[in-house]
Amino acid sequence: MSETISKIYVEDKSPLRQNLKLFLSSKLSALATAFVFLFVGMAIFAPWIAPHDANETDLFLRLQPPAWIEGGDISYLLGCDGLGRDILSRIIYGARISIFIGVAVIVIATGIGIIAGLSSGYLRGWVDITISRLVDILLGFPYLIFAIALIAMIGPGLQNIILVLVYKEWVIPCRVVRGETLAAREVEYVEAARALGGSSLHIMLREILPNILSPVIVVSTIRMAHVIILEASLSFLGLGVQPPTASWGSMVADGREFMLEAWWVSTFPGLAILLLVLAINVASQGLRDAFDPKFHD
Repeated sequence: MSETISKIYVEDKSPLRQNLKLFLSSKLSALATAFVFLFVGMAIFAPWIAPHDANETDLFLRLQPPAWIEGGDISYLLGCDGLGRDILSRIIYGARISIFIGVAVIVIATGIGIIAGLSSGYLRGWVDITISRLVDILLGFPYLIFAIALIAMIGPGLQNIILVLVYKEWVIPCRVVRGETLAAREVEYVEAARALGGSSLHIMLREILPNILSPVIVVSTIRMAHVIILEASLSFLGLGVQPPTASWGSMVADGREFMLEAWWVSTFPGLAILLLVLAINVASQGLRDAFDPKFHD
């Protein structure tokens, strides 16, 4: 009897294991995931791996070139900005801002989206109509313009930028969860739970939610790259995290006036944004291909 139960349990878990194996079997996806974890590790251990204080200024080092260019210094590998601050150290500390905001926004927005999507898809009626109309209204505004307008009203800062991005980001997982819930509410195991007297809350959280998490995870991973770009855009415009805190977007903005004489001030933070967003996108596409049966051979 125990062997039968164990066999059923293994078979029940095998699709997830197979999907994870399929994801890791792709060398490109595995490399992209390793790149993402490299940035995460860089953000976590920034105080120990950054060669200098990210906010320390030295006007004698103003616009010092990278180490491999004449006039450069190996202790300032990527050169210095207009205030003599070490660019490498600021990139390392800037990873903390981008990754923290990306993770915080996606976690909060996905949580709100799951609650709203489950309620809308399962309860239907006026709940579905109200949530769906609110989602349609929010989707009608261009994301960046919407964020700029809100930031202009409430002011810049770390907490405010998270709040502004969450305010609209939740609609994406909400639509995904609603669609999956509409399909799942009619299947046999949900009908059985309903016939046994299960409450709506129990059915939504214990029966439906575990079976629709895969597409939610994939969509949330894809959206994280978008959130990081939006945070960099707002910081570039001076509406994000305020100086002297290192932020990749503000670092790119700081180097605009030096593009011809000191290209490295903007180029290296821009490359950091490009590499992180590209790695997240490639990893998320690998997740989609692994978890979506339509992409299986």
